[in-house]
Amino acid sequence: MDVTDLTPATLAALAAPRPRPAVTIAMPTRRQATGTEQDGLELKNLLAEARRRIEGDDTLDRAQRLDVLTQLERAAAEADLRHAAQDGLLLFAAPGEHQVWKLPRAVPARVVVSDTFLTRNLVAARAAAAPYWVITLGAEQVRLWSGAGPDLAESTAGGFPQRPANPQKFDPQREEQIGDTPSVYSHEDTRIFYRDVDTALGALLKDTPRPCYLVGVPEAVSLFESVTTHRDAIAARLEKGGLGDGPATALQPALAPVRQEQARTERAAALARLDQAASHKTLAAGLDEIWQAVTDGRVGELVVEEHYRTTVEVTQGHLAPAPAGTQPTGTGETREDIVDEITERTLQTDGTVTFVPDGTLTDHHSIAAVLRY
Repeated sequence: MDVTDLTPATLAALAAPRPRPAVTIAMPTRRQATGTEQDGLELKNLLAEARRRIEGDDTLDRAQRLDVLTQLERAAAEADLRHAAQDGLLLFAAPGEHQVWKLPRAVPARVVVSDTFLTRNLVAARAAAAPYWVITLGAEQVRLWSGAGPDLAESTAGGFPQRPANPQKFDPQREEQIGDTPSVYSHEDTRIFYRDVDTALGALLKDTPRPCYLVGVPEAVSLFESVTTHRDAIAARLEKGGLGDGPATALQPALAPVRQEQARTERAAALARLDQAASHKTLAAGLDEIWQAVTDGRVGELVVEEHYRTTVEVTQGHLAPAPAGTQPTGTGETREDIVDEITERTLQTDGTVTFVPDGTLTDHHSIAAVLRY
């Protein structure tokens, strides 16, 4: 699975307590057309570490150990490292279940054995990828596409593609003869069809909320916008025909300039909110200050550079730099993915997260937050 499969319900299920042991294996992967042995060797070492911990846990009986080890083996077999197309990998295994997640974001290698799965890397990767929906509007069919970053693929979620219950027979030559505009989008049947599409969209957004992009000829886009009750979910539109049937390789580059402009608008708005927060003295900047605020549930919006990573030590509730490659002082707990943890905590307390290009937040040490109070 990838981050576009992570719905609120799926995340809640992953984060729920489980019978011990619940095992999480995280590792970075290398995007490649043909595999190398390096990723495979790293996974093998992580699996060996997981096995060592499970077999050394005296609180587990033999059946529990065998069950989770079998699930780990199945998860590892499903992880195709020979043709990795992502930057990170998560394996989840517990008695009777396992899952494999591919991430468009690097993660530190680790093994965690607990009574819950470690989800913060998955949550942060989804936030960074910013999944979105694309709706291609036609008179006889409306199709749905699922996107995350540069990746786009058709989706059958929510009952899509949608087709009219009673397809109309449209004869433009006859309509010209009787003086009507030869446009199927002026017909009441099409309006009714688009209302049905909007109903399906509402159910989809309730289950998997994402910004939506509309694609179609101007008449189709205008008609849908006139009937939809979900205008707040529409991020932007591309008024262009010939894209309704895809393929994704044609739709994605056509939509790219629209998405880029939307991203610029959202970044500018986020930076403006940071400036406003500074004037109201509700701005936090730097890891330690933001860590204190997010721990207290005070972060309303987090703004972070896309590739910002750092290693810290947590000592008495405060963060101190501990650059990767140095030896921890031993006085605190080392965290290699503190940015992902802050991201997850922000979202868990109903905050929002905006990722911006590297170098945007130089004056704020690559990360800043708007505080609720």
